[in-house]
Amino acid sequence: MASESKPPFPPFTRETAQQKVKAAQAAWNTKNPDLVQYAYTPDSVWRNRDTFLQGREQIVAFLRQKWAKEGEYRLRKELFAFGGDKIAVQFWYEWKDGEGQWWRTYGLEDWTFAANGLMRKRQMSGNDVKIGDGERWFVDGVDVDAVEIGEAHW
Repeated sequence: MASESKPPFPPFTRETAQQKVKAAQAAWNTKNPDLVQYAYTPDSVWRNRDTFLQGREQIVAFLRQKWAKEGEYRLRKELFAFGGDKIAVQFWYEWKDGEGQWWRTYGLEDWTFAANGLMRKRQMSGNDVKIGDGERWFVDGVDVDAVEIGEAHW
């Protein structure tokens, strides 16, 4: 079992908040729910769009379903704001459905952490937009952090 703490710990500085964001990005890009779950407290509560979850068991089941549906998933997270034990994140990810249609999901998350550095609350709002293969940002071999994302892409 993973450690029951995950540095850096709150209260966050810009540097430590950025570390949390990029660690989350790296973990989610593994698409391994058994690994990802250990960033959250055992009783963590989530709102993911219209789905409400509590606890690691529900988080793992949700992520398994998510990544079974969202093929070739690639995610980018960026720090939006932080303070005390909270971090706000903007994100973009691309994925392909079972019929071969590409999608880009745009969204925001707000995170609240326990003193041990594990996330105790996660709220996510996102929107899915159909894209063509030629509109993809996160193609094979591209570092998601190197993609320039700006208002011109919205």
